Amino acid sequence: MIPPGEQEDRSSGWKRDQISYSTIRRLSRYYRVLESVAEEELTHISSDQLAQRNGVTSAQVRKDLSCFGTFGKRGLGYPVKELRNEILRILGMDHQWPVVLVGAGNIGRAMIDYVEFRRRGFFIVAGFDVDPKKIGITYKGVPIFPMFRLPGVMETHEVEIGIVAVPALAAQRVCNQLAESGVKGILNFAHTRLIVPSGIKVRTVDMSIEMETLVYVVKNDGSFPLD
Repeated sequence: MIPPGEQEDRSSGWKRDQISYSTIRRLSRYYRVLESVAEEELTHISSDQLAQRNGVTSAQVRKDLSCFGTFGKRGLGYPVKELRNEILRILGMDHQWPVVLVGAGNIGRAMIDYVEFRRRGFFIVAGFDVDPKKIGITYKGVPIFPMFRLPGVMETHEVEIGIVAVPALAAQRVCNQLAESGVKGILNFAHTRLIVPSGIKVRTVDMSIEMETLVYVVKNDGSFPLD
């Protein structure tokens, strides 16, 4: 029996709440390497090769992959296409994800412009703003709506992911509106911590913090690992 609060992927037996965020980040990197290797027409890759291309140890690779099942055979390595497709499934990237964007300023438009989003299956279906000059326009195929349209658009497109690209003072209010409209995950670019109800996940991207961390590493001769 699975203890209360735990989730299990019954196709492979792994428990989602026991997987660390760092493991998922490395899994995404493994996937990108496997994409590259597939283009090189290699059929198999060893844990050593996968580790070298990601700057980790082969033991770390094997440990990460073992969280999700058994892959590859001793002496042969991992089948590139099969492992790539399995990681794609584990990450939930084997289908498209509609996304809404709140804040059609510089950061918001940069998100729309970001081609890699579309390549990875993320499609911004609508943007929202309070600026009358932005409402009603279409930017790179993405219509910009007033905020009162948010619940209806999210329901129509079955949106579960939202991007918050508004000033810090408005971010919590926007977060509340997204939560009330049924969002399950938020990518936050506002320089503030968002408080969300249980069940909603938030990832905050703060470029200033990233730069401060990088400066610390440079100042200390790289003695502190970035990953």
